[in-house]
Amino acid sequence: MEFSSHAAVHSRNGDCTLVIMAKAPKPGVVKTRLAQILPLSAVVELYRCLLDDTMALASSLDDVDVAIMCPESDVEDLSRAVGNTVPIVAQSGDGLAAGLTSVFAHFAAAGRRIIAFNSDSPHLPVSMLKRAFQALAQCDVVVGPTHDGGYYLVGAKAPHPGLFSDDGLGTANAFEAFLARARALGLSMHLTDPFYDIDVATDLSRLAAELRLVPARAPRTAKWLMEWSGAVPPAQSVGEG
Repeated sequence: MEFSSHAAVHSRNGDCTLVIMAKAPKPGVVKTRLAQILPLSAVVELYRCLLDDTMALASSLDDVDVAIMCPESDVEDLSRAVGNTVPIVAQSGDGLAAGLTSVFAHFAAAGRRIIAFNSDSPHLPVSMLKRAFQALAQCDVVVGPTHDGGYYLVGAKAPHPGLFSDDGLGTANAFEAFLARARALGLSMHLTDPFYDIDVATDLSRLAAELRLVPARAPRTAKWLMEWSGAVPPAQSVGEG
């Protein structure tokens, strides 16, 4: 199946779309900070597991359309990685800010609620995604902060030029910078509960501890973590530093 920026979302007859922000699973491109403790091949396989489990989480939402947004150069590789399960749409421009801007420029339509979601939080309770969509019915923007100062989801019902900027994205100030831009645009906001994504070794330790108790939350990732348990720091190190 061929995918392009004109790919259509297969409608489930709802008014909600969840767009997963993804990259092609390539060495040196995904989860780069984890290469400090893992071989590049293992990092790539971990990312594949995270993405697979994220897609499974997304597909569990009733009446929510699902798509993937990625850099144009990654469309072909991602189509091979995930098959024809969801449309894969190429973003306009380079970088995460361009990708997020592309999500709402491409998918927004009258009455639709759109949420962009990262590809490395498959352990997020599905109830949090449902509440985010519910909140978006009553406000302009919904955003989910991460514990490290970023955000794991952002939603809107229309494109808002200037809402996303590369300034601060990927840093501990990303969430605060986003809030400042949303306030400057006069947008009403709802904040979901804080959560965490998988960027560094302590995140992986925390996830491993959680999935040992409830592997069904992200089964592919849980299996990977069992196989690589010797390389993942012990859970006691979570929160240190």
